[in-house]
Amino acid sequence: MLFGMVCALGSALCFGAATVYQAAASRAAAPGTGGGIDPGLLWRALRQWRYGVGLALDGAGFVLEVVALRSLPLYVVGAALAASLAVTAALASRMLGVRLRGAEWGAVAAVCAGLGALALSSGAEGHGTGPEALPWVLLAVAAGVPALGAAGGRLPDRPRALVLGLGAGIGFGVVEVAVRLLDGVRPADPALWALLLGGGAAFLLLTAAFQRGAVTTATAGMVLGETLGPAAAGVFWLGDRTREGFAWSALTGFAVAVAAALALARFGEPPPAGDPAPAPAPGVSGR
Repeated sequence: MLFGMVCALGSALCFGAATVYQAAASRAAAPGTGGGIDPGLLWRALRQWRYGVGLALDGAGFVLEVVALRSLPLYVVGAALAASLAVTAALASRMLGVRLRGAEWGAVAAVCAGLGALALSSGAEGHGTGPEALPWVLLAVAAGVPALGAAGGRLPDRPRALVLGLGAGIGFGVVEVAVRLLDGVRPADPALWALLLGGGAAFLLLTAAFQRGAVTTATAGMVLGETLGPAAAGVFWLGDRTREGFAWSALTGFAVAVAAALALARFGEPPPAGDPAPAPAPGVSGR
């Protein structure tokens, strides 16, 4: 279980760093004319070296996430992934000229404290498979992610970034649950197709959200989408449980980690392409 927690935190480290690189690369890519789903945007972003670095970090993070999902309850992995925003905050303060105040560093500490409470309360990974229809439900949810992206792409900037980020989070959440359901690679397994469709659509939506709206709003939506649904699926269908008498610690730790991570979401915002990062005023965090 300790190894799984190390892998989950390593995954958060990779994903948090990837966010900074990919957000900067997405802003530097030439804008398109499509809605929320724009494969051409992903191709243009891939031509930016920073997006390649972010993609490599995402790949490493995904491998670590799969290992963690095989040994930890979904709610623990979800909260650990939410902590990637704390990593983003720390990196943004170095790479993007963002100054964190004491309150923001307090939020970073709160994320760590919440994860500590979760680690203390975590029981063994559940071995339930859920209802027989669950893989098909996952596939249906994954198929709805592109539709949500297409609808979100027509909205004004702020709600568009939120909807695209939420859609990306739902797609990544589908991946988390599908990993738990997969037993080998079988082409006829709907969980496998849900993983591929959900993950691919999530990348497209997140790239669009980074370019076309506030990165901070997009990351907040993503955290909500990829933590709440999988945590509920793990508890209600897959048999995830806490240690005897530690349910309070799990609930408190989960709430604190996610809430503190959302408080840090605004520190994923890179300056516009070609513009130097503004120097923040003393005692004020800026971007």
